[in-house]
Amino acid sequence: MANLGPEDSRQSLSVSLGSEPFRQLISPSGVGISKTIALKMRIVDEGRMSWRWTACLSLACIGSAFAQKTVVGKYNGPGGCASSSCHGSIQPKQITDVAQNEYSIWAGQDKHARAYQVLSNDVSVRIGKILNLKSPPGENQKCLACHALSVPPEMRAQSFDVSDGVSCEHCHGPAAGWLGAHTVREWETRTPAQKDQLGMRDLRDVAIRSHTCLRCHLGTEEQSVDHQMIAAGHPDLTFELNLFSAVMPKHWKDPNEIPWFGTKEWAVGQGMQLRDSMQRLARRARSSTWPEYSELDCFACHHSLTAAKDSWRQDVGYAGRTPGVPAWNSSRFAVFRYAAAETDPAAYGKLESELATLSGLIGQLSGDRQQIAASADRAAELAHFLTGALNNRSYDQAFTLRVMRKIAADSNAISQQGQRAAGQAAMSLDSLFGVYKQNAKDLDEAQIKAAIDGLFQQLDDPSAYNAPRFSAQMQKLAVLLSAEKGSR
Repeated sequence: MANLGPEDSRQSLSVSLGSEPFRQLISPSGVGISKTIALKMRIVDEGRMSWRWTACLSLACIGSAFAQKTVVGKYNGPGGCASSSCHGSIQPKQITDVAQNEYSIWAGQDKHARAYQVLSNDVSVRIGKILNLKSPPGENQKCLACHALSVPPEMRAQSFDVSDGVSCEHCHGPAAGWLGAHTVREWETRTPAQKDQLGMRDLRDVAIRSHTCLRCHLGTEEQSVDHQMIAAGHPDLTFELNLFSAVMPKHWKDPNEIPWFGTKEWAVGQGMQLRDSMQRLARRARSSTWPEYSELDCFACHHSLTAAKDSWRQDVGYAGRTPGVPAWNSSRFAVFRYAAAETDPAAYGKLESELATLSGLIGQLSGDRQQIAASADRAAELAHFLTGALNNRSYDQAFTLRVMRKIAADSNAISQQGQRAAGQAAMSLDSLFGVYKQNAKDLDEAQIKAAIDGLFQQLDDPSAYNAPRFSAQMQKLAVLLSAEKGSR
């Protein structure tokens, strides 16, 4: 494992479990590039652009890149990638190992390119007022930390513009150290570690890529969505690497030579999500603001209060915890456990035990924060170890099918952990079956797809979430996953 650092039906990359239909919130917009690329540039022809970026021919581009002073850690902004002979081509090219239209896809289709613009809409302005921000969202570091590439002035090149949103270097790393070097043939002979020394992040490593996404889609010390921000109206954050990657407009080439690579993306993404969430929990427990209620299951409190005789919550009961005490949000372990148990049963057992201890401590609300932090640290270490094992193991049809079947079969336990855990199960089953149907044809695709759609329908209204109904839908899926095509 590499060294790890500390609108069809899915729409926003920052998935909300709010009032909009759950699955609709994680789907591509389908907006054509010819219409929206003008947000970043006016296309005159394949080789000439106006508005912000000056056109350059291939040799001129490479020459100017080498003429720039190499400053490792400095950010240039996306303009350095925009030439049609670099990454700004409208049509994909076949002459290199990249399509050279990556910038055009990002500028014209990717929501990341418009992340900064979101900060000026009515909802963002209202959130800023509720939070009593001392500056508008578009100027406030609390918002810019994830809605733009926000770095200190001394780390910005002259061409840098924060309004470009979440641009190339936000994920790939500061380009000043490698912009020139990566245009020559010898670049491909360098190891990922050598490229990393110049500032380029190795996003081919699934663990590193997942951690990169999670900086915003979960949070760090500087990039944080807490209970106060959620109460002000910011969407709660959830994440599933394979599904989120699948719905992005692709500006990369998939490693098609690895048939079950999507299963690896899912498993490693789940592990990194748990590891990083445990690190975040430990930080928060040691901070001045504790308890931090966003670490709890939101819908344990935020749900409709029906008469007791009509409530599934009273029917199910509160096994393992005190009634009225909000539960820890266990969604990031809810389905990861199946991949972990398949890979290293002993380490999985230790992690399961540690998380049970942690859940009990958090459930006290007034529990010893140092004990909570220490338990979260231990859980993070175990999750880190297991994620390393998952990043290095092989994946196949049998593993993918076993994990899908185990998730679907554990319908009662998952559904009773709450709407967020149910959401992780639905996204995971959708991801894994998407991988499965690309590589194997022995299951009834139409019926299984309809059953998974039914899971997402159960999640459309979070406050009306009903665990027994979700469980029943999962049981239907479990039957389908156990039957070979044509046997029903």
